[in-house]
Amino acid sequence: MAAQASEKLQNLDLNGQSGDAKASASPAGQAESGEAEDDSDDEKEDGNAAPEAGAGGAAKKKKRRPKKKKKGGAKVQSSPPRVPVSNLFPNNQYPEGEIVEYKNENSYRTTNEEKRYLDRMNNDFLQEYRQAAEVHRQVRQYAQKTIKPGQTLTEIAEGIEDSVRALTGHQGLEEGDSLKGGMGFPCGLSINHCAAHYTPNAGNKMVLQQGDVMKIDFGAHVNGRIVDSAFTMTFDPVYDPLLEAVKDATNTGIREAGIDVRMSDIGAAIQEAMESYEVELNGTMYPVKCIRNLNGHNIDQHVIHGGKSVPIVKGSDQTKMEEGETFAIETFGSTGKGYVREDMETSHYALNPDAPSVPLRLSSAKNLLNVINKNFGTLPFCRRYLDRLGQEKYLLGLNNLVSSGIVQDYPPLCDIKGSYTAQFEHTIVLRPTVKEVISRGDDY
Repeated sequence: MAAQASEKLQNLDLNGQSGDAKASASPAGQAESGEAEDDSDDEKEDGNAAPEAGAGGAAKKKKRRPKKKKKGGAKVQSSPPRVPVSNLFPNNQYPEGEIVEYKNENSYRTTNEEKRYLDRMNNDFLQEYRQAAEVHRQVRQYAQKTIKPGQTLTEIAEGIEDSVRALTGHQGLEEGDSLKGGMGFPCGLSINHCAAHYTPNAGNKMVLQQGDVMKIDFGAHVNGRIVDSAFTMTFDPVYDPLLEAVKDATNTGIREAGIDVRMSDIGAAIQEAMESYEVELNGTMYPVKCIRNLNGHNIDQHVIHGGKSVPIVKGSDQTKMEEGETFAIETFGSTGKGYVREDMETSHYALNPDAPSVPLRLSSAKNLLNVINKNFGTLPFCRRYLDRLGQEKYLLGLNNLVSSGIVQDYPPLCDIKGSYTAQFEHTIVLRPTVKEVISRGDDY
């Protein structure tokens, strides 16, 4: 989810987490090897039976023993995804993300005993992140295979969100259930010149077209550990250079990120990578520009926008990344001006944890605030989520909460009409010993 570099979309700031842990993930295919052993035993027994039959001169066949059922064998994900990942990994050891060793003055961290001890301290913290990341991978890879032009944005968004809820095991219909796991924030489906924060409201009839460039940005969380990752889908290869530019820029940001690294240095490296590309559309060459007022951000527990921003252009921010922090490294490229403004109907909202104590006169606002606190806390939500909980005629109360500063609205962010924008994003954890790209997958 994008962080806009403006006062209105000021990042939420809560106590961050610290102290990550290294988990000894169970080897992939452990269950399969167990089955292989059982099969080999059966084959040995059948092999021993042959000489006996030959010696007796009879064509007797020894009865084949039925195979033993595997205990704790991994199940297979359904299509669409509906099997909770906790059933696929019954030992609660989830796959690691991409592990990147620190370099230069931080290279000692990989083998330092004190850092390795700190890394082992909070195994639960990492397993929650890895579980959420596995949910994200399985859902997005299914989405990449099945999303096609002609589908409505509502159908696409609800398909992704229903899958995330199923795989985390939290449907979010009971009070407080969404705080335990599920959607980290609403599924963003921003098309063409719209770069971020667009999801369909009730009644939206927009249909995905063959020539569209769609950014799919959604979060999955387990116990407030939000994995924020995004990708861009197109159906015309003419946009490939735009996507390559943004993917390269995001990977550059991930490569440059690390403990004690200054934000300005990361932004400069991202901009250099992004702006080395250009894309030809309808016979005209367009330079790919960084959208300079969109940033990456750190993530705190139950808070998608922490107090730090990761710029995607060169600047003077001397803030450093620190050990134990989690960051969403995201970049946006555009064929337009490289600057976004608020436009179109708002759908994204989030409770402001630092909201002033304001007396609410509207009973609808009071009731809605109670619903938001109990069901979402500081997690972002959208109007469809309120509809899903059975809330009706809430817009007056919602607008009152926004105008009172209790709830922050996040309108869609758009470059000039006629331009095309793309986004790629990953979540990284700066563990004491290594950098882990939690959301990395085979797709991107």
